[in-house]
Formats: sequence, structure tokens, C-alpha cells
Amino acid sequence: MNIVQNAKTRYSTKAFNPQKTLSEEHVQAIKDLVRMSPSSVNSQPWHFIVASTQEGKERIAKSTQGGYEFNTRKVLDASHVLVFAAKTTIDDQYLMELLESEDQAGRFDNEESKQGMHGGRSFFVNMHRFDLKDANHWMEKQLYLNVGTLLLGASTMGIDAVPIEGFNPQVLDEEFGLREQGFTSAVVVPLGYRSDDDFNATLPKSRWSESRVFTEC
Repeated sequence: MNIVQNAKTRYSTKAFNPQKTLSEEHVQAIKDLVRMSPSSVNSQPWHFIVASTQEGKERIAKSTQGGYEFNTRKVLDASHVLVFAAKTTIDDQYLMELLESEDQAGRFDNEESKQGMHGGRSFFVNMHRFDLKDANHWMEKQLYLNVGTLLLGASTMGIDAVPIEGFNPQVLDEEFGLREQGFTSAVVVPLGYRSDDDFNATLPKSRWSESRVFTEC
């Protein structure tokens, strides 16, 4: 596996082949990718909806109506569709639940190291909650780290994908009751295999030159 080559050849798929579906092994690998993604201070402020049925994809596709219809077929024709949702609040109860989860996983040798982790994480979380007052934006940043992990990871398995922000989050949140659960949708990612009609598959990839994007010192 050459991950650099995958980065060079992956692209945002514009048309999926509805006749091709992901294997169960690939679906589990996708779940592992997003669950194991890095996040600042291991905050993991996310929830995912995984749609594999036509009914599930149609529920997600409702959010592409009213101005985002150009994304409807991507959602309906993909094998699976992931909705990335970010937490809307991060409070002390959540931090304690997270700490106990880490403790059960065996991350701490003693109580001192456990409390050290709690203190360090609380420092950064509270900085965004109370001082910078950008906790929602900060949590969404962690979600985008996860999207990047998924896109590159999926490409190493020969799976095509496209990240979508062109949808109505209010419609999607209401459809799945996300806000009542303390989350809000941010990105939709259809996954599957490209159609022969996908024009973007044959276009050359374009990025800024090295001289423009790197400063070496």
C-alpha cells in the first residue's frame, strides 16, 4: 500500500454506480476508521449515521431538496452514506464519562495519571467553552479531522467517496432527531464505487505547486 499514491489519485466522486455495494468487511473497516480517528485531547465529539438501505438513504436525501438537488443522486446511488454529526455542547458530565471510558480501556497506570489527563483535557475544553467561546466551532474541527481520515482511508481500500456540505442540516437533524440527542449534522459522505459516467474520474488533479504551499527553513 502506498498512501501517497492514494492521496494523489483519490478524488471527489460525482456519480456512483448503484449496482455496486461495499462488502461487510469494508463497511466494518469504515466504521473502524471513523471511530478511531484522532481528535484534540481525545474529545471524540461526534456521532455517525450509517445508511445502507434505500429507505435510509432516502431519509438523508430529504436534506438535499430545496436548492441542493445536485447532490440527491450521489446520496441515493451510493452504496452507503455516512452523516457526520458534531456535539452541540460539551459539559462536565461528558468529560467524566469520557474519562471513565479511558480508564476502563486501561489507559491509566494510577489515579494520578487519570486525574492528570482529566485536568489537562478540562483545561483545553474550558478554554474553548468559556474564554474563547468557540466550543461548537472547535468540536466541528475535530469532525473534519475525522472526515479527512475517512476519505484517505477509504481510498486505500479502493472505495470512492465525496464529502458533501450542500444539504440542509435543519432538515437532516429533524429527520433523525439529532438535536434532541445533543448533535447537529455537518458533513454527509456517500461511499461506494464510481459510475462509468463520472466525468470527474477522468479529469487531471489540480493542486497548488510545492513552491507556493511550502516554506522550508
